[in-house]
Amino acid sequence: MISQIDAATLKAWLGDDREIALIDVSEHGQYGSGHPFFAVPLPYSRFELGLPALVPNPAVRLVLCDQGDGIAARAAARAAAEGYHNLHILDGGKAAWRRAGYTLYAGVNVPSKTFGELVHHERHTPRISAHAVQAMRDAKENFVIVDGRPFAEYRKMSIPGGICCPNGELALRIKAIAPDPTTKIVVNCAGRTRSIIGAQTLLDFGIPNQVYALENGTQGWYLAGLALEHGALRRHSDDISAADIGELQARARQFALTRGVTFVAPAAAQAWLRDPARTSFLLDVRTAEEFAAQSVPCFRHAPGGQLIQATDAWVGVKGARLVLADDELAQPAGHEACVLEGGIAAAAALDWPPPPGRSALPEPKPITAGELARALDSACVQAIDVRPAMTFRKSHIAQAVWSIRPRIAAAADRGITTVLVADEPGVAALAALDLREAGCSDIRLLAGGPADWRDAGLPMVATADQPADANCIDFLFFVHSRHDGDAEAARQYLAWETGLLDQLDAQERGTFRLSGL
Repeated sequence: MISQIDAATLKAWLGDDREIALIDVSEHGQYGSGHPFFAVPLPYSRFELGLPALVPNPAVRLVLCDQGDGIAARAAARAAAEGYHNLHILDGGKAAWRRAGYTLYAGVNVPSKTFGELVHHERHTPRISAHAVQAMRDAKENFVIVDGRPFAEYRKMSIPGGICCPNGELALRIKAIAPDPTTKIVVNCAGRTRSIIGAQTLLDFGIPNQVYALENGTQGWYLAGLALEHGALRRHSDDISAADIGELQARARQFALTRGVTFVAPAAAQAWLRDPARTSFLLDVRTAEEFAAQSVPCFRHAPGGQLIQATDAWVGVKGARLVLADDELAQPAGHEACVLEGGIAAAAALDWPPPPGRSALPEPKPITAGELARALDSACVQAIDVRPAMTFRKSHIAQAVWSIRPRIAAAADRGITTVLVADEPGVAALAALDLREAGCSDIRLLAGGPADWRDAGLPMVATADQPADANCIDFLFFVHSRHDGDAEAARQYLAWETGLLDQLDAQERGTFRLSGL
């Protein structure tokens, strides 16, 4: 049974001490335009693909919200078919939430971004401006710039001279990066959150160096009129002595214990997974390279520095237990997580249950690029492209129209064959479910997607304004152009980030505890 609840009931549920998953099934652009503080994004276009990982316990209170357009009810029916049985819908959607006097937050990763701003506000994390860093460079001062982002993001744009060391590795690697205690350390990211968290982590870890967060990261550097570097390859060294690792292990454990972080034995974590009354997430917080070299079933990869930056990418249940595992046990634990005793090595010695999965989706019958081209020439099929709107704009089959799962039934001609064009077969399979329910009887999938179409020598076209901006519900415009030379977009984004604290109500503020990072 699926119940409808009003905004006041949902607000009360978010404040009690029971687990709850509030999932916003709006598309990405709609979600980013406004959502409740604790809402986790999972667009209907990918709903069944992402639900088992974000909400692994089918017994948890699961509340779905939407734009007031009925999509939450459709998603709830899909969830029920997957075995979720404690289902609720926010009556009236997000508009009803606003009418009840509650705030809708723009942007993404709002709780994580808010945490960063709160740390800065409460802990007075030292910061330094781009111009001040440049003055230090001009004066040939003894300092180092450490970029706390993943290597792939660092390579796109970075502060000249900066060394990539993801935040989750900082405490482990900083002694090798800055062995001289008189060396000043400047931590940066693309904006604010990871700069603040990285710098504060080093300060709390007790390193002797002066540490600063670069104010506004690479965006602040660009807005100061300074040139960014592109394609940099500098990164931390992987060479750490056994003695240093042992010392860091001891320091990290003491650091965690003094801040209330607990350690859990692997067998106990296994038992947690069998507890139907609680939700537990097993997260491997090592780097991408370490995870690729060795992984353990049931542990999802959530790099430590990114986990704080975007917790809702991995965790969809408020109040759930998080079990973090790494190699060296030298990374300070997250602020509300426990650490797996023995790390990945101990986890690898046990048999873990497989991660939660979804029911198999019936895939549409394939059609080759040549077959589709001939059918389009004879006007006996329609091609619907379900890739992201911005991907469609850049390159698509000329006769194809763009659509997305929540609206695809309206785009379909039920009297002819429908061919879906997709990069991800799973996304196409979900769209096909809705098309079948809308009365389409013959649905196909372009085999090999646009890549096979191009390989067959068939033409693609670009349309800079199609679909129109208003229809690009899967794209959040204001967060993208800030890295593309749009100074006003960068300023607006930073103003959004620094303004988050002023929007909090008492319940939302009370969620955060700053006893440690």
